[in-house]
Amino acid sequence: MDFALSIINGQTVSDIIRGNRDECVEIVRGAYLAHASGHSVNPDSHFLRFPDKPDCRIIALPAYLGDGFEVAGLKWIASYPGNVQRGIPRASAVLVLNRCDTGYPFAILESSIISAARTAASATLAAYWLGGRSRRAHSLGIVGTGLIARYLYEFLLDTGWAIDEVRLYDRSPVESEKFRNTVCRREQHAAVTVAPDTAELVRACDLIVFTTVASTPHVVDPALFEHNPLVLHISLRDLAPEILLRSQNVVDDVDHVMKANTSPHLAEQQTGDRSFVTGTLADIMLGRRSVDRSRPIIFSPFGMGILDVAVGKWVYDQAVAGGRDMRLADFFYEVAR
Repeated sequence: MDFALSIINGQTVSDIIRGNRDECVEIVRGAYLAHASGHSVNPDSHFLRFPDKPDCRIIALPAYLGDGFEVAGLKWIASYPGNVQRGIPRASAVLVLNRCDTGYPFAILESSIISAARTAASATLAAYWLGGRSRRAHSLGIVGTGLIARYLYEFLLDTGWAIDEVRLYDRSPVESEKFRNTVCRREQHAAVTVAPDTAELVRACDLIVFTTVASTPHVVDPALFEHNPLVLHISLRDLAPEILLRSQNVVDDVDHVMKANTSPHLAEQQTGDRSFVTGTLADIMLGRRSVDRSRPIIFSPFGMGILDVAVGKWVYDQAVAGGRDMRLADFFYEVAR
């Protein structure tokens, strides 16, 4: 019996994902399909909150994924918004992977990168399937220009998307300018501009990404979406229920997204049912549901632990194959009884 524990650092995780973004998207696709076929366990996330720091939280996301993945695990991710003022990232995370035969942990991975990558891969997958299996956008709008936005932008371009224009908006103009100057590959676009407000950005774009830290809806006018864009509503709480109720809504998991006052949850509370949901992304990929451009299309993914363990197991396999893990053969001490 092998009791070795592998530790995989952030540099290794980043190198593997950066060099294989197409494969990462396929891993996420496989995880969604395994979940849709019933080969997963994805319990509710558990939130640790602090009375003296109400804006801070640490979240536990346990999950099991079968159907060829055969891995269980737990992501433990902290969100401390005040870190930004300290000059360090808001989020930090680790991922523990467990064997399914004995339950023993076999890997610990730096997971803020895995978390950002699986979120970006999920959105990239959704953009392709909900956009008519096209990898082209006239104008990409990004609201909230932080880490997740950077990963999503890079995933789109590195998986073959052609984007004519990019428009950026952040509550901090400095962050928008920083994103334009340090993240955007300006030679690949006809124009990259900073929008004066969210409304102008939304009106001008056919592919819109929300990656903010909003806790309540701040976009409330359905008329802004009359041109029927595709919206990747990653941050989940930006849009008023009235906007969702006039749109086609695709989610990752219906039960999971209807909680914690997400925009879909608010729409459910307002209407008393879930009939405004078109289906899941897996439903679209399997041909069970469809969308068209007669109304806005909004993808609202709650974020599932199965994606973390799927991407984490893939990164682990790549790291071990390349000899890039730090292996502790004696981490577990008493292994006989």
